Amino acid sequence: QVQLVESGGGLVQAGGSLRLSCAASGIILSRNPMAWYRQAPGKQREFVARITSAYTTNYADSVKGRFTISRDNTVNTVYLQMNSLKPDDTAVYYCYADWNRGYWGQGTQVTVSS
Repeated sequence: QVQLVESGGGLVQAGGSLRLSCAASGIILSRNPMAWYRQAPGKQREFVARITSAYTTNYADSVKGRFTISRDNTVNTVYLQMNSLKPDDTAVYYCYADWNRGYWGQGTQVTVSS
């Protein structure tokens, strides 16, 4: 059974930083592309960042230069470092494993105040 558990969300002021974690079980993380998505109230879920098994990364234009995705295969965890946060970054952030049909975490709330 595949399970993804996000943590690290919270309340932060604009310009601040936050690091999200996604702990994976039931998969060999090093063999799978992993990604972060987010969904704000009343809006569709949108892509944020992706990292492949070869450590290649790509980002949405809205977060490029501010967010960094990384992975630590020894502890089966993916991270999202978020810097220079803006109120528009407020959303529930979801971890995604791009394997088989795809697997989603439960999400973690990030709120950025001005």
